[in-house]
Amino acid sequence: MLTRPRGSRVSTAVLRDPTRWDNVVTKLGYEHLRRHGLTWFADAGVQVHVLRKIAGHGSLTTSQKYLHPDVHKITAAGATLSAHVSALRAPRSLPSPIVVAR
Repeated sequence: MLTRPRGSRVSTAVLRDPTRWDNVVTKLGYEHLRRHGLTWFADAGVQVHVLRKIAGHGSLTTSQKYLHPDVHKITAAGATLSAHVSALRAPRSLPSPIVVAR
């Protein structure tokens, strides 16, 4: 729930016009998608800068609130980094010379 500086609640209706939420989800073909659907996008691996654009957020910090990585995603990220570092450290062989038959 979003609140104003003095504590009163900010309704979804207030957010719809400035963020153009309805237009964005209609163009994407997801008219049924509600604002909490951003968490589903994030869980599906949509990058945070894309979430920011979809939601109409002014800052990535706001969009990051929808990211809730679980242990599987964190483990997968570690495995991806390990594979990348291993590839960088692997000895590289020179390409074989090209033999031209005459």
